[in-house]
Amino acid sequence: MLNVVSSKAREEASMSAKNGSIKLVAGNSNPALAQAIAQGLDLPLTKAVVRRFADMEIFVEIQENVRGSDAFVIQSTSFPANDHLMELLIITDALRRSSARRITAVLPYFGYARQDRKSGSRTPISAKLVANLITQAGVDRVMTLDLHAGQIQGFFDIPTDNLYAAPLMVRDIKDKFDLSKVMVISPDVGGVARARGLAKRINTPLAIVDKRRERPGESEVMNVIGDVAGYTCILVDDIVDSGGTLVNAADALIAKGAKDVYAYITHGVLSGGAAARISGSKLKELVITDSILPTEAVTKAPNIRTLPIGSLISDAIARTAAEESVSSLFD
Repeated sequence: MLNVVSSKAREEASMSAKNGSIKLVAGNSNPALAQAIAQGLDLPLTKAVVRRFADMEIFVEIQENVRGSDAFVIQSTSFPANDHLMELLIITDALRRSSARRITAVLPYFGYARQDRKSGSRTPISAKLVANLITQAGVDRVMTLDLHAGQIQGFFDIPTDNLYAAPLMVRDIKDKFDLSKVMVISPDVGGVARARGLAKRINTPLAIVDKRRERPGESEVMNVIGDVAGYTCILVDDIVDSGGTLVNAADALIAKGAKDVYAYITHGVLSGGAAARISGSKLKELVITDSILPTEAVTKAPNIRTLPIGSLISDAIARTAAEESVSSLFD
């Protein structure tokens, strides 16, 4: 169960830096989440300007003294991924040149994580490249949420904390479902470990959807491994982009006798017409976190709900600043 950081821990965290303050600097990727994190820590966001020149070059100015401070840059590298990544790098450089004592990149969503290996001849490992860019820019520590692949932590040569949304999802599932009638589903073979972990937390059976991906962004469901008849099925994954996998999986599960199908996904990329695709599908509800700022289409979709993660990240920041264990949040 997710622990709650005491007011004493927050006070200790606020005094950790040499000038007596934590500095929270937000880029433009997710201002609502940045504000929620700041409220959770009972701290204001540091005054800063992150804007564009006429030719769309990024300009950053930190408008407060950050010398000797423990600085946390809150920035998801979500759409437009390249712009938000450059914002992160330039903010980091501005903080480094302003003599911040330590800089932590808080990446609720780490973009390029799906390119974590050579998928074919003469292809890049972009996740490693981005890790190198962030490190070379001057970041001392990284904090992120539900990395697409655990080995990406090893791409960084600096301390990296990978937080988990599972405790928040478990709490929500326990509040809304009769667990005796629930089955957790992995939408593909690669996500079995993640789904098994959640199923173990709520003590429910597990099934797997076996699929074949014909081309990027499209998937074809081949088979359901497990008896799902009569169960309320909960699909679990880290990223939903086009929504095709979830829609096809829901169709396959309903065809095999599932009562209802829900999905709990950490990162709602939901590009293109994904929100409309989800709205018109057999999914009863898709639950995502606010690691990525929801678009208007996502906000208006009748069967998409957002689970806030601001408190989780603010607690992790407080523990990091106070040099306390972050992993104990998930004990």
